[in-house]
Amino acid sequence: MTTTTPPVTLDDVQDAATRLKGVAHRTPVLRSRTLDALVGAEVFLKCENFQRVGAFKFRGAYNAASRLTPAQLARGIAAYSSGNHAQAVALAARELGTTAVIVMPEDAPPSKRAATEGYGAEIVTYDRYTGDRVAIAEALAVERGLALIPPYEHPHVMAGQGTAALELLEETGELGALLTPVGGGGLMAGSATAAKGLHPRIRMVGVEPEAGDDTKRSLEAGRRVSIPVPKTIADGQALHTPGELTFSVNRRLVDEIVLVSDDEIREAMRFVFERLKIVVEPSGATPLAALLSGRVSALPDRIGVIVSGGNVDAERFARLCAGGV
Repeated sequence: MTTTTPPVTLDDVQDAATRLKGVAHRTPVLRSRTLDALVGAEVFLKCENFQRVGAFKFRGAYNAASRLTPAQLARGIAAYSSGNHAQAVALAARELGTTAVIVMPEDAPPSKRAATEGYGAEIVTYDRYTGDRVAIAEALAVERGLALIPPYEHPHVMAGQGTAALELLEETGELGALLTPVGGGGLMAGSATAAKGLHPRIRMVGVEPEAGDDTKRSLEAGRRVSIPVPKTIADGQALHTPGELTFSVNRRLVDEIVLVSDDEIREAMRFVFERLKIVVEPSGATPLAALLSGRVSALPDRIGVIVSGGNVDAERFARLCAGGV
């Protein structure tokens, strides 16, 4: 017998917001008259680059970790991530008085690995092009008796991520559209659940790098599609298939997926640095890239954007803005 109960609801997101109050930052919503003029609409940027660990991921990680039993916390937490979720779980574990072991790709940005270790986590590396990070982390969790918190494939993680959209809409009121980066789909699933739960007519637009269009292909096919591991500057979106739980939400609630090139991502990073004086990592810049490049059609008058993170070291940021990788 199949069930139609969604893995995450508006009530779950609102409950997560209560749990995160005073722990996660309520991040700022920034505006730019220049951006509004270029886009032809009012644009509201929910800046999760100012969140703890520099990305939205702390919301979901802490919401999930804080619900573990005392016995589970005593044994510790395991996770797998290219960087932001790694830092988020490491910090959540430290806040809750436990330990974390993180499976990270060998080529993860050095700044993200250093930050993860700085929060006290143990790092186990693998080759992202030949290894299976999920299998490695699951085996590690079983071997050591750890609670596994995946980066997106978890109801409490999705609910926590959705609190960013919840806060944005509390501040702005109803919006015509909300643009969100899409990697594994957790941020979009939580955001869409919150946004459409409050304003059913809002248009949910996901943005992926051109090389990593697994969610777009999956939505078009009506089933999860796998692609080769993409090579893109948006390392947080370098995934080969959407999550099963996240896709079950996004196939119902997402209205459109648009794609952006690496060059368009670089231009968006430069724009917000020069005009808004903020640093955004490539994955966090993809929705802005979609707006600035005209990839989103029939724009409404008021648009929200989740700027998902700002974790990029100074050397790479300068290199990317100069056109490199």
